[in-house]
Amino acid sequence: MPSWDGTPLFYRRWAPDRPSGRVLVLFHRGHEHSGRWQEVVDLLDLPDVDVFAWDARGHGRSPGERGHAETFGALTRDVDSFVRHCAEEAGVPLSSVAVLAHSVGSVLVSTWVHDHAPPLRALVLGSPALRVRLYVPFAIPLLRLLLRLKGKAFVTSYVKSRLLTHDAEQAAAYDADPLIARAISVTVLLGLHDAATRLMADAGAITVPTLLLVSGADWVVERGAQRRFFAGLGAERKEWKEFPGFFHATFHEAERRLPVAEARRFLLEAFERPPAPPSLRDADREGYTHAEHARLARPLPLLHPKNLAFALARLGLSTVGRLSEGIRTGFDTGFDSGTMLDYVYRNEARGITPLGRLIDRVYLDSPGWAGIRTRRTNLEKLLREAIARVRAAGLPAHVVDVAAGHGRYDLEALKAAGGAVTAQLRDFSPLNVEAGRRLIAETGLTGVTFEQGDAFDRASLERLSPPPTVAVVSGLYELFPDNDRVSASLAGLGTAVPSGGFLVYTNQPWHPQLELIARVLTSHRGGAAWVMRRRTQQEMDQLVAAAGFEKLAQEIDEEGIFSVSLARRR
Repeated sequence: MPSWDGTPLFYRRWAPDRPSGRVLVLFHRGHEHSGRWQEVVDLLDLPDVDVFAWDARGHGRSPGERGHAETFGALTRDVDSFVRHCAEEAGVPLSSVAVLAHSVGSVLVSTWVHDHAPPLRALVLGSPALRVRLYVPFAIPLLRLLLRLKGKAFVTSYVKSRLLTHDAEQAAAYDADPLIARAISVTVLLGLHDAATRLMADAGAITVPTLLLVSGADWVVERGAQRRFFAGLGAERKEWKEFPGFFHATFHEAERRLPVAEARRFLLEAFERPPAPPSLRDADREGYTHAEHARLARPLPLLHPKNLAFALARLGLSTVGRLSEGIRTGFDTGFDSGTMLDYVYRNEARGITPLGRLIDRVYLDSPGWAGIRTRRTNLEKLLREAIARVRAAGLPAHVVDVAAGHGRYDLEALKAAGGAVTAQLRDFSPLNVEAGRRLIAETGLTGVTFEQGDAFDRASLERLSPPPTVAVVSGLYELFPDNDRVSASLAGLGTAVPSGGFLVYTNQPWHPQLELIARVLTSHRGGAAWVMRRRTQQEMDQLVAAAGFEKLAQEIDEEGIFSVSLARRR
């Protein structure tokens, strides 16, 4: 099958004689391939379930350097492409799909579920490699240095077959298998580490029923990380099954029938229950992101060590930091303002003196702003795709962006789309409207207007004329913690956009600097603290679905900070 970038991925399929509309997708551990699942498929004994298993890129019979991918995020996108392909081949929705994964595959699938929020029926995670035992002091910093110096590097796995299984026959088969790759790229290894860090910190975003199968004598990965992940899981139904004495190869151990039997039981129970994802439309009033927001909104005790550190950070930014034009712009207009975003998009370090330019470069390269620029790229991509889909359906291409800032990303996408397309850009800030009109004049685009408007005024959105066949809302809902206003805005767009039209929307499911932002930076709203409430991707998608839209596709940056999604009006 062709993956998201056209790479052909090899996979195996065990198709049932009498399909039941149930699908199971298998993901192997690092170094391995789909052929290693054959005995597990036999032991699972699910004759009416359509079973698929891939060879990840760089593994088995799939192309690519052995053990390598350009990024860990590329592998996550492969997972999305593959599972959706399996569902399409079987003719079922994602809610009829369950996943069983092992080791690195478990982390890969969990990252996809966290970032994309697919409505899966169940997850079975064997020996998730949330923390690989590297046994070398300062291994991760040293690997980061190696990658920076060489650009691409590989390490050979220290894991011998005797550390994987007590079964001599299985160990011999592992050693003799020519499709097993012993090398793993440093890029993938570090991506695995960083994705796992995010999963352990934000496991509450995963609500799919989950079974963890854990090896009790695992020399390859750490059980403490697995326990932390399990404790944080947001799934109402989650189970932990530990197998004393088992080595890392849980599904190839001497007593492998035990974990396979647990997996079979859990899968059958999940398939027999109708899908019942929790409603998150009230997550602004209860739940862990609500609690996180409330904590960040409360001042820290005066002598708290963090308070002292943040006070020093505020002092540094408001004094020496003002040599940076970006930081100065943030203090003048708000770090979340349209003017600030337009400065970040331009990505040109400016400042007073060379020191100011150096500070500005560091500021612009922070994870959040780097993610914002990736969001812009993804936004333009999906906006162009939406315009192409509208044209293919024979509808007029008319774009409305309800909170465009300066509108730079809209104008770039419109130029790239070419042809007959009109657009109405709106923003609440007169400053942004004026700047946006100047940009339109500079581009020379015709059929594009910019006017002042409130993206939360449902009635004004419902009256949009002509009705938009493509609506865009970017970087807005992330700034407001309550869901009532967001729901009202989406309801207005749901009325305005005709059936078959599209919505392009953004979300911020994760941010590694959330507390630093809340304690140090100010917003455009009167200089108040910039305290954000994250919405999990599942929460955001549910709000969009309630307004009558069906999600079709999603893009997200490597760090999982900003997502951009495309949905169609039902």
